Amino acid sequence: MDTVASLSPLRHPSASSACKLSTAASTTSRPAAASSRRLLKLKQRIIISTATASNSPPARPRSWPRANSASSAAKTTTAAEPPQKEKDLIFVAGATGRVGSRAVRELIKLGFRVRAAVRNAQRASSLVQSVQQLKLDVDAAAAISREMLEIVECDLEKQPQEGIVKAIGNASLVVCSIGASEKEILDVTGPYRIDYLAASNLVQAATAAKVEHFILVTSLGTNKIGFPAFLLNLFWGVLCWKRRAEEALISSGIPYTIVRPGGMERPTDAFKETHNLVVAAEDTYVGGLVSNLQVAELIGCMAKNRRAAYCKVVEVVAETTAPLLPMEQLLSAVPSKREPPEEETEEVKKPAAATAGAGRPLSPYTAYEGLKPPSSPPPTPSSSRSNDSLPNKKPQQAEEVEAAASSRTSSRPLSPYTAFVDLKPPPPPPPPPSSSSVTYGGTNSSSGIGSSNPSDQPQGENEVKQQRPLSPYTRYAELKPPSSPTPSAPKT
Repeated sequence: MDTVASLSPLRHPSASSACKLSTAASTTSRPAAASSRRLLKLKQRIIISTATASNSPPARPRSWPRANSASSAAKTTTAAEPPQKEKDLIFVAGATGRVGSRAVRELIKLGFRVRAAVRNAQRASSLVQSVQQLKLDVDAAAAISREMLEIVECDLEKQPQEGIVKAIGNASLVVCSIGASEKEILDVTGPYRIDYLAASNLVQAATAAKVEHFILVTSLGTNKIGFPAFLLNLFWGVLCWKRRAEEALISSGIPYTIVRPGGMERPTDAFKETHNLVVAAEDTYVGGLVSNLQVAELIGCMAKNRRAAYCKVVEVVAETTAPLLPMEQLLSAVPSKREPPEEETEEVKKPAAATAGAGRPLSPYTAYEGLKPPSSPPPTPSSSRSNDSLPNKKPQQAEEVEAAASSRTSSRPLSPYTAFVDLKPPPPPPPPPSSSSVTYGGTNSSSGIGSSNPSDQPQGENEVKQQRPLSPYTRYAELKPPSSPTPSAPKT
């Protein structure tokens, strides 16, 4: 009876019959008890086998759900990890446009790999041909178009966010150069659908894909009121919708660069040969012209120098009077809206193995540091009396040594040629006195040479020196040309 009661929670249809059989067996006589027990055991086996074969699974142990939940959590975390971004891969939206196609070629020239997003892949044939023409070698051009350029069909207006995120892939930078076409001027919803809705969808997808930088090309005067912004807004409020797209990008939190170019309809690619690029902060210019190629080159410079373009809104025009400056310098002059993150130093980029080995000593003898001989003991301090006398008075022996050294230094000549003083040549004899000024008679008082008075001799020598002319040309005084004759008096 106890065995049958324990099988009742299985709730199998045969359990009720087993209960009836067990009740009938209990009313029989005692001699038949052994046979009834055997019958019950047989029924029990039949019930267990039937319950196992039924649709309801047996009860699981308590530890199984925990193991399954842990495995599912591990799968969820693995799926949630974003793929690693590739620094040289750039996603370009509007790649078949006038700015986008030139930006694709400039990025490929700089060595980037481009994932070009187009609504129709058949319309991208001209873009592929233009990229192939970047190289003269046919094989190299085919390799470039196959490896450096990837065409992706993506409709930013109608495609869901998951599809846009998949199209972005591992790209670390997104360039958005889309805009409503002037040919579809009769389309009232064009600026709203393309300039705002499609651009904001791309911003949301880039946020979900966790891209590192976003470059948005809008227009000059998006934050202006009046002329000429009033005329441009006649095209169904295009500047207002572009401004809404800028606000969506700024509020997304992605590092961004907003490019506001001037008029690009009339200037050709040769426009940059006569007009130099000018990059200014937001709300600086009201109007201006710039070529599509100059804007594409600026986008390539931003992709290469992302720190210089970090969170900036720049206005771009071209002028003939502007100086020709590098684009990096022009970008650095524009203030940033946010402080750029600090660059990783080389010490941070070192692998963990190198960091772990940095603390290891270079010398193998550091293990035997304890076996070095002991250092010599310090000198014993002198008595207190000598210590008291040292600062006041030097010992007598030290004073004698210093005096001898100073006298030896002062007596020794500085020049080594002082030993050969006696070998100097004798001085030249004094010049003989002049014969005209000196008289050797003895009675001449002016010369004083023959005077017997010794006290007058120095005075005579001074007179001789004073009478001797200083110039050697005095002896040729007679050779001077005669002076001109004086004019004779006129005859009366």
